[in-house]
Amino acid sequence: MAKTKQTEPKQVLEREYIVPLRKGWLKVPEYKRANKAIKTLKEFIVQHMKIYDRDLRKVKVNILLNNEIRFRGMRKPPARIKVKAIKYDNENVKVELVNFPKHIQFQKAREEKKKEIIEKKIKEKETAKKEAEKIKKESEKREKTEGKSKKESEEKEKGNAVKEENIKIAEQQAKQIKHTSKEKDVKIQRKALAR
Repeated sequence: MAKTKQTEPKQVLEREYIVPLRKGWLKVPEYKRANKAIKTLKEFIVQHMKIYDRDLRKVKVNILLNNEIRFRGMRKPPARIKVKAIKYDNENVKVELVNFPKHIQFQKAREEKKKEIIEKKIKEKETAKKEAEKIKKESEKREKTEGKSKKESEEKEKGNAVKEENIKIAEQQAKQIKHTSKEKDVKIQRKALAR
């Protein structure tokens, strides 16, 4: 299966709002206030960004915005919050924070540093792998050329060894011949036995 490239949907509308949340979350018990604040935010965005059928499921709240609303706990969400709403052609709306508090800026910078470090490590590993492959290919080429020369040198050495052995054998035979006593042709005379 071939992977299809996912193109980002076309951005149609982008607006910034200061959303009042207090009127919404005052109507519910304390332990439900942050949830109601999120719902109030979605209702506000649906109304002002003109989403068909006022469907809250088409509004996607960014995780940083969600964390900011719940930062002080479920019982104490902020009274108002400044957001940026971006509407795409498929009727979906993304909602993000505009002014990041210092703790979120720090967190974001930290995450970006981690990503950069990870990317650097990945690049270093890839370059190390490429260098290792190059070295391996070069060593294989050397071995092939050295293998041919090694075979030739081994054959030469075998030929030289055989010649040396033949010379040694010839020398040994020459020594044996030299040291053997020369037998003289001695005629054996028989004396007749006295009878």
